[in-house]
Amino acid sequence: MNKPKFVYVVYIATTREKLWQALTSPEWTRQYWATCWQDSTWEVGGPWNIVNGNGTVCDTGTVVEIDPPSKLVTTWKNQIHPELINVGPTTMTYELEETPLGAKLTLTHEAPEGGERFVEMVSAGWPAILSSLKSLLETGRILPTTDQWPE
Repeated sequence: MNKPKFVYVVYIATTREKLWQALTSPEWTRQYWATCWQDSTWEVGGPWNIVNGNGTVCDTGTVVEIDPPSKLVTTWKNQIHPELINVGPTTMTYELEETPLGAKLTLTHEAPEGGERFVEMVSAGWPAILSSLKSLLETGRILPTTDQWPE
């Protein structure tokens, strides 16, 4: 049986290096990801967490693979949505490539069997987050709703 997964590809008028920084640096992620940031040592086997603006750890995991500025793979376990707490861990992968159009970001978020609801939820969230990231890198402005998502 195929595991449920979400794949999203976006081209951003920037370099892989700047995109990598925007994906992994708390100073950047707080801007386009509803005041959330990723807390990690960015070492294989090290912890990885998403923390929201009030300090709540929303998601936890481990860095599985890291190859700056080309690839990041983490496990991902939601800690706040009751219907998702028992799903996981899931696997999230960022792949970055240089292209004539700018940096190409391919995001893949894969859940274990039974994780269809998780994939449904991230399928709604990732496009907004990555669109806001694209806007920030290309124009200096985030999308208006991505700075105040519900907790």
